[in-house]
Amino acid sequence: MRKVWKKQIKDFLNLMEEAHNEIEKEVEKRNGAMVQELLGQCQEGAIRIGDLIESSEEGETKTVELLEEYCELVYTVHQSMLEGGHPKGGKFCKDLKVVLKRVQERIDSLKIRIEAVFLPYKAAMWDSLESVWKEAEADPDCDAYVVPIPYYDKKPDGSFGEKHDESGLYPEYVPIVKYDAYDFAFHKPDIIFIHNPYDGGNYVTSVHPFFYSSNLKKYTDCLVYIPYFIKDEMVFENLQETKKIEDYCMVPGVVNADKVIVQSREMKKVYIDILTGYTGRNTFDYWERKIAGLGSPKLEKVRNTSKKDICIPAQWAGIMKKRSGKVVLYNTHLNLLMERNYKYFIPKLRETLDYFKSRDDILLLWRPHPLSLAAAESMNPCAADIYRSIVKAYREEGWGIYDDTPDLGRAIALSDAYYGSISSVLTLYKETGKPILIHKIDIAEEKYGDDLCNHRVDRGGRIMW
Repeated sequence: MRKVWKKQIKDFLNLMEEAHNEIEKEVEKRNGAMVQELLGQCQEGAIRIGDLIESSEEGETKTVELLEEYCELVYTVHQSMLEGGHPKGGKFCKDLKVVLKRVQERIDSLKIRIEAVFLPYKAAMWDSLESVWKEAEADPDCDAYVVPIPYYDKKPDGSFGEKHDESGLYPEYVPIVKYDAYDFAFHKPDIIFIHNPYDGGNYVTSVHPFFYSSNLKKYTDCLVYIPYFIKDEMVFENLQETKKIEDYCMVPGVVNADKVIVQSREMKKVYIDILTGYTGRNTFDYWERKIAGLGSPKLEKVRNTSKKDICIPAQWAGIMKKRSGKVVLYNTHLNLLMERNYKYFIPKLRETLDYFKSRDDILLLWRPHPLSLAAAESMNPCAADIYRSIVKAYREEGWGIYDDTPDLGRAIALSDAYYGSISSVLTLYKETGKPILIHKIDIAEEKYGDDLCNHRVDRGGRIMW
């Protein structure tokens, strides 16, 4: 039985027990009207308990039978009083107490079940929750629900744009519950897991406001936030690099969550140091209890996925037949399309694609950040069209793989080397021990200087003059 429902039943039983004591007093006073009213309340309580049991404990007939016996006793006394009689002594109260005691014992014997709800919004970020969900799904005393939540692109003015529901993009082995089919007020889940901490503060996307962490707290006693990203911990010795983590710590999800699970004990120390810097050293114990350095499910996914575990799409397989050789994962971060970066990134991107196109001994697997185009359209619309045309041309030419699927683990397992941005994907890739090369977009700046914006760029991103 769910903990929340068991508590409700116990509350009803306590109220009924108090009503019994009051009934005994009113019987002595021969206050028939009050006795009838209290008996009616007891019967209503028994019915409510029965409804909760039938909706949560299928097959728990013994408790229902006891409640029916209890209601029959109440009804008999109530009818007798309506016919002009008046109960004498407390025998019927004792009978009610005996039955109620047996109901209490049955309820106490029912095993507590935990209900855990996982609320991913981007299917590509499901790996930040998957291993935790698998543990919950395998627990016989836990009911685990995966409820993908809708999100919206943000327009340049911050208003909501196109709505997305990625419920159909999750692995087949993950049972999905539609977000509008799960009643949070009724279920009151014991634990809610989220990986989006921004509420309305993200400039690129926003989940539906119902799923902001500030609102979800109303429906559970334990809101858990697990970051959708991981960070390279080698930079934490650098104060300047550590300060960059602040934006990830000072977000609503961290503040509103009852528990925050980060990638390591070292990261936990960083979070606590940053948070106490803002809230005062006297809050250290609070953050120490709240932040847990238990590890990232994303790392577990990479460690546990190999080439033999993945399923290669037919389109990819066709391209791989045409081009043999090593597979290079090309990862580009969405911040490259921001206003300061894109005028250097676009030529660099075009040059990179031209280079790999010329190499018959290398197969490029380009996997941009899943929100790259949405970020450009929201924060730098002038970059969106040209970027879109580059992607379109690359996909149509068909000499390389374009990966816009939710499965990052497959791209990491399939590839032999990494090239591209410094990002959480790079941090994950380090776990494989395979070769890594960071691209340098400021090469374009060195070539063309700050006047690059004065050069004409064609629809393919090439510098014309």
